[in-house]
Formats: sequence, C-alpha cells, structure tokens
Amino acid sequence: MTGSCASQPVPLRVTYRVDFSSGRETRGGIAVVGRFDGSVAAVTGAGSGLGRAAAERLAAEGAEVVLLDRDHSAITELASRLPGATPYQLDVSDSAAVDSVFDDVVGRHGPLGAVFNNAGIAAEQAPLHLTTDENWAAVLRVNADGAFYVLRATLRAMVAAGGGAVVNMSSSSGLSGKRHMAPYSFSKAGIVNLTRSAAIEYADRGIRVNAVAPAAVRTPLVEKHIRTAPDPEAMERLVTSQSPIPGMATPADVAGVVTFLLSDDAAWITGLTVPVDGGYHAI
Repeated sequence: MTGSCASQPVPLRVTYRVDFSSGRETRGGIAVVGRFDGSVAAVTGAGSGLGRAAAERLAAEGAEVVLLDRDHSAITELASRLPGATPYQLDVSDSAAVDSVFDDVVGRHGPLGAVFNNAGIAAEQAPLHLTTDENWAAVLRVNADGAFYVLRATLRAMVAAGGGAVVNMSSSSGLSGKRHMAPYSFSKAGIVNLTRSAAIEYADRGIRVNAVAPAAVRTPLVEKHIRTAPDPEAMERLVTSQSPIPGMATPADVAGVVTFLLSDDAAWITGLTVPVDGGYHAI
C-alpha cells in the first residue's frame, strides 16, 4: 500500500465555532452546509441545557428555530442571539396550551420540519417506599404527560404537512434502573416505547421518530440531581466515573446527535433510542 493515511492521528472531537451574526457554523473558517436551510424547527425546554444547545446548533445549520420554554426571559435572551428565532412561553404539562401554541407556530411560521421534544424535570431523590404522591405526579406530569402532549401536537402538524422528524428525550435512567430515582426512570423508560410506537404508526406518512438517552450531562438538571443528593461530593464522583469515557458529556455533545437524527442524514433511521452515554451501556 502507498500513501500516508496511517501517519496522521484521527481527532476524537471536532471543534465548531458558531457565528450567530450570520447564523452559520464554521470549521476552519469554512461554513458548514446548512442541513436545515428553509426548515422550521421547534425545541421544548430551549431555555437551558440540552434544549439550548440543540436550538443553537439548529440555528447554526440554517433552521428557523421556535424556542419553547416556561422561562420566557431565558428564551427571549436566546432568541436575541439566534437569527430568525422566535420565543414562545409554554408549560408542556398544559395540554390545551401545547395545542394552542403549536397551532400558532404552524400558522405563523409554516410546516414544522423538525421537533426536539426535550422539556423535562428531575425527581426529588428518595427511596421508592418514601416517594410521595406529589413527587411522582409532578415528574410524570412533565416528563410523560408533557412529552405526549408535545408529540401529539407535533404529529398532527406533521401529518398535515406530509412529513417531518422528531427526537424525544429519554435518558440512560430510562434504559436501566437507578437507585432513588424511580419516578424519573419510569418516565424516561416510557419515552422509549412511546418513540417506537409513534415511529411504527407514522413511518408511512413520512414522519421519523427517534429518541436520545444521555447519561450525565453538565446541565442545570444534572447539577440539581448532584446538589440534592444525600452526599453531593460522592454523587459527583459517581456520576463522573461510571462511563468508560471519564467525566460528563457537554450539552453540545448531545445536540450533535439530536441534529443528526433530525436531519436528512438520518433518513433511514426511525424508532431508535440512541444512548449518548460515553459507553455506559457497553459495560
């Protein structure tokens, strides 16, 4: 064999720079192709963490991004930095509000091509026998009911438009049990089969439905999980050492997978829940 293809190490990560003034991502000064040019993309829970990172990535790749969150100030600030982005205050646990907002989004912006169904909350950590009705209901109201309301409204819009792509937010806690996190694990496990069911039902209508299942990611939700643990320092050590790749993922790591699944690059993928977990489920 000739050539020197084995002489150069392959980088583990590619660093992207986002120029929000132009709304385009650049790599080495070269603009990345806009996979979402001309498309409307909606993100729930866009005010922080994974939702914020995904919204930034979608905007950088050309999407007109609709930012949905309970925290109106957070998404208003984000919208001011993302060309063409529009903020909508939304509590996903309110079924009527979800339907109303999605109807308004489609009426104002046109067909939804991509939706990241991301909004969620963490559970108050407790042994299962000490878990209160209030804690159980609060988590499921957002993580299960809210995810269903958003997916239902999304599917109505995409059926009318003739297609689209959805990514739901599960978790590594939905793929395996977690101590003292029963409500959260239960809610995220449900997302896996909700995703499969929707994928099967709507594949012949041009709609793809997938999910991501991150392990620990440096987000406000995970920081709260660590902070409220009985021993926060021990929880920090546990969270950062449980995957073969040490440490925690960044929101941008997950956003890259989300945008891939929402893009036409994943045109033959549906019904899949992708672990973004540093190899946690390979152990």
